[in-house]
Amino acid sequence: MANSVSANDAPARIHWHRTATPAPVCDSLTGELTADFIVIGGGLTGTRTALGLAEEGASVVLLEAREIGYGASGRSGGQCNPIWRKTPDELSTLLGADVAARLVETTLGSADALFEDIARYGIECDAEQNGWVQAAHSGHARQTMSALAEAWIAAGADIRVLEGAQVQAATGSSAYDFALLHAKGGFVQPLSLTRGFARAALGFGAQLYESSPVRGIVRDGAGWRVSTDQGAVTAPQVILTTNGYTDDLWPGLRQTFYPMVSISLATAPLSDNLQKTVLPGAVTISDSRRAIYYARYDRDRRLIFGCIGSTETAATLGGVARLRRGLRRVFPQLGETPVEASWGGKIAVTPKMMPHLHEPAPGVLAGLGFSGRGIAMTSVMGRSLVRKALGAAEDTLPFAVSAMERVPLHWAATKLAPLAAPAASLRDRMDELLDKG
Repeated sequence: MANSVSANDAPARIHWHRTATPAPVCDSLTGELTADFIVIGGGLTGTRTALGLAEEGASVVLLEAREIGYGASGRSGGQCNPIWRKTPDELSTLLGADVAARLVETTLGSADALFEDIARYGIECDAEQNGWVQAAHSGHARQTMSALAEAWIAAGADIRVLEGAQVQAATGSSAYDFALLHAKGGFVQPLSLTRGFARAALGFGAQLYESSPVRGIVRDGAGWRVSTDQGAVTAPQVILTTNGYTDDLWPGLRQTFYPMVSISLATAPLSDNLQKTVLPGAVTISDSRRAIYYARYDRDRRLIFGCIGSTETAATLGGVARLRRGLRRVFPQLGETPVEASWGGKIAVTPKMMPHLHEPAPGVLAGLGFSGRGIAMTSVMGRSLVRKALGAAEDTLPFAVSAMERVPLHWAATKLAPLAAPAASLRDRMDELLDKG
């Protein structure tokens, strides 16, 4: 958790801050506290974890370096895409049969579980569960996606295959001729969701502190002492939920994932006529590009459109221009519709494209690495961290508790990360040219 905010990264530039529900009132930490659990990081994973622990009657202190929802949780596209990029059989090979079976079962219910949480806790976050269209951008992607659909349908997923005119009817885009319609998908206002979890956690007695960057974690008898600039908390257990904004607070944790960036823009609200031809039915869409395109509406029917970027300043290395080109490519009927805002946020992408649940020391847990599936899976991880922290057996969790493994040549990946987006875009363009023969 770095401790400075540049002018280009100010929350005022992020669209979700314009439409979010009010932020919960949280002081900065001063003085000494004790608790059952300390949660570090005030995003979706952290607030959902604090909520779950507090609801079970535990005393919880959450520490956030800046403000609740500052990181990816207040910057993402807010799409609930409730399926992995791998088939259940591939997950079994990757994770082992038992872990994969639990994960597949949890995944099939992950979207409904999120929207049930939203209703249960009375969270106002402009949630809509209208479906998610997963579109193929090339012939090879079509083959891969067809196999993915067949496997997940066999496992019980509610997926419908769309071809040709069906894709255009569902999305309003002629850029694709094959797609999967996931009925359980949807979208949320991600910052409002994060704030809603935070308010619910406060209601159950959790203590949440903003502007309280953690400076150190040290052993304190049988527990841990976590210090900030003006205070400290002592507890038997610490839970790290900083995801893409992880720094070197816990040695080696930042090196377990690739640092990537997602950038987005928000158009002006679309007219009623345009809404009939752009994502009719208010589904969400994402495609199979390496520099993935994704889109959804907000509550005022602005179109939110995103792709992979180079830095959190969306314009870096032509990021905003790439967004505009993608918007014209996917929805040419938008013409010169004005763009009101653009922004970026860090995401944590693991080598296997799957989240990590670590226990790097007795009494310390970490959950991170959502690799573009954060809206649905941060809640799954939050519930898993709660269960693990309260003593559940590891063989009952959807995520295996794994050892921390550093990404090879992580330093090089970090240095070259800004070039990944333009390189991926070039390869995507080559895919399309090959399809044309």
